[in-house]
Amino acid sequence: MRVSGLRQGRIRAAAAIVLAILVVGLPGTAAAASPPKLDAKAWTLIDPRDDSVLAAKAANKRLPIASATKLMTAYLALHELRPNQMVTAPAYRPSNPAEIRLGLRPGERMRVRDLLYGLLLPSASDAAETLAVAVAGSVPAFVNQMNQTAQRLGLADTSYANPIGLDDPDNYSSAHDLVTLASILLRNRLFARIVDTQSATLASGDHPRTVTSRNTLLGRAPWINGVKTGHTLGAGFVLVGSGTRGSTTLISAVLGTPSEYARDQSTLELLDYGFSLYHPVQPVTQGAELASPALDYRDHHLPLVAERALPVTVREGERVSTRVSAPDEVSGAVRQGQALGRVTVMVDGRRAAVSPLVAAHAVGAATTLDKVISTAQNPIVLIALAAIVILVGLLLMIRGRGSRQAETPGPPVREDPPRSARQRTPEERRRMHEERMRRRRQRIEREEGT
Repeated sequence: MRVSGLRQGRIRAAAAIVLAILVVGLPGTAAAASPPKLDAKAWTLIDPRDDSVLAAKAANKRLPIASATKLMTAYLALHELRPNQMVTAPAYRPSNPAEIRLGLRPGERMRVRDLLYGLLLPSASDAAETLAVAVAGSVPAFVNQMNQTAQRLGLADTSYANPIGLDDPDNYSSAHDLVTLASILLRNRLFARIVDTQSATLASGDHPRTVTSRNTLLGRAPWINGVKTGHTLGAGFVLVGSGTRGSTTLISAVLGTPSEYARDQSTLELLDYGFSLYHPVQPVTQGAELASPALDYRDHHLPLVAERALPVTVREGERVSTRVSAPDEVSGAVRQGQALGRVTVMVDGRRAAVSPLVAAHAVGAATTLDKVISTAQNPIVLIALAAIVILVGLLLMIRGRGSRQAETPGPPVREDPPRSARQRTPEERRRMHEERMRRRRQRIEREEGT
């Protein structure tokens, strides 16, 4: 579908002017602060819409990542298993007493969805191993699959030695690779919902279990919505975080912080800095008329308006535009508020927000009279009718001319004299005259004698 007409052109031109003003900048917008200095070995902050790096330090340095390893465990479980699938827990032997566990009994059956909550909220090691065995059949086979997937996703600074995140020289990643993997995972609705949950009750298994997220920022800042913590002696404190303000989501990773407080504070400072680079704009207001398709068989148009406002947040220099999709013509009856199109706000060519376009008022269907008048005014119909009239006139003219020709007598036909009369010589004509005179005298003599 597309929108056409002079009215749409004027509307779009006005919108383009407004958007140009918005892109240049808003009066009184404060300059963004400098990137923070964090108490961490490495960090990075990205905008997942275009993978722009907003701040970073040693982002590609290979470091232990502790339970952030479980992000890849979750990735494979989400892709290889069904959320409601029941799987059997193997016997699990922890490597040290400090490991978090759900306390799964060997042979206990639990739903994959509940195991994912146990994996991502309290970071349970037995949940990780149960999912690994369910996906690949054994832990070594699963680790091999983890590394193959890391290569396929382009995580060049990542290596896995176990599905849990236990300290191992071959188990490492980088801040850059962690935010890349988190960006991919957050596109999965189930994953995004789990990591934005503070606590949950797991109903499957031998008995209900209540689990709580170790990401304490979820309750501290309402705009924080993920993602995963990690801690070992070798890795220090790790946090892959995410937050959303307005229409913008940012993802961060801090590695090697000395304490849980430093981990949380560094994440907040990093995300706060990132959001300071953005300012809000509203290219589409609620009720704005953005299209007016024609009504079938009538010389009227139906205004289509935005059902809701579309505010977005953009960085300095980003281009904001709108894309309208609506029919050229509307057929039949339409009720007020009926959705007949949509408007999309684009930020640097990426879709940022969408609203339906709805009818500003109700209209009835075209009447029979509307259809007759519209058909009579159609240039194509008029040309066809004129051609038919001309053709009929020509046929009648030709027929009348043929009838007159059949009724009018033609000129008399002159007969040629006998060929013998034209061929007699003067001598023959004299003899014939004498013969006629002789016969005449004989007739007179007979009459007198009688």
